Amino acid sequence: MLRFRLLSVPFLSPKAQITCSSLAIPRSRLRSQMGSAYTTSSHPSKLLFRQLFEKESSTYTYLLADASHPEKPALLVDPVDKTIDRDLSLVKDLGLKLIYAINTHVHADHVTGTGLIKSKLPGVKSVISKASNAKADLLIEPGDKIQFGDLFLEVRATPGHTLGCITYVTGDGPNQPQPRMAFTGDALLIRGCGRTDFQGGSSEQLYKSVHSQARTFTQNSFSYNTVEFQVTTVGEEMLYNPRLTKDEETFKNIMANLNLSYPKMINVAVPANMACGFQDTSSKMC
Repeated sequence: MLRFRLLSVPFLSPKAQITCSSLAIPRSRLRSQMGSAYTTSSHPSKLLFRQLFEKESSTYTYLLADASHPEKPALLVDPVDKTIDRDLSLVKDLGLKLIYAINTHVHADHVTGTGLIKSKLPGVKSVISKASNAKADLLIEPGDKIQFGDLFLEVRATPGHTLGCITYVTGDGPNQPQPRMAFTGDALLIRGCGRTDFQGGSSEQLYKSVHSQARTFTQNSFSYNTVEFQVTTVGEEMLYNPRLTKDEETFKNIMANLNLSYPKMINVAVPANMACGFQDTSSKMC
């Protein structure tokens, strides 16, 4: 049974919630520079959702906001430094108040935009897991919640791709969007999963993360990651994911023999992302 620790901070401070790897159903293939809209079945006007794309690293950023709240508080999941002006322009156009810039893990293929966002909007708080050992205003742990208006995200530990990976999951309750949505970073992909051969990765941990968390979701819970435009569901991945449907030993053998080259940005991205995206790791902007 999950225990939640509500961060005791004022409205404009973060209350974070994570989720682990969920699975998803393919979603409409409308791609635009400004992203796509999402409406929930039970509360079609409450959650504002946009999926945004950065083409150089093929990274997806997610904008979520409580559209029914007077201040329209919003957060960005996994922002990229190269598209900050676009993202903040969208926030302004939609009349939102950005309060959090959050990361699922320390990325190796792009530089996070959290520090740049804070330099442009000083009231925004940066968020990352405490287990990542990175800098941020808020170092979150499993069971924490990130509150934005009347909506919230749960924080769940999903290590394996990296040591500090977390998943953010939309809240469970009568006033929260349904089906639930999980933002898994690179832990769970559509018909795949993130690599486990650097940054404290572990195929054993990843296998346990996905399978233990999957049991806490309904079959139609949506799963969004940072590298794919489509969405999947927990139930679909548990049935058809060619890696994660195998037994643990077979899975570990698959992961040990991927023979992937390292991301070309790793030597720049990882040190910068440990400090909110700044090359100067002594930066006070985190």
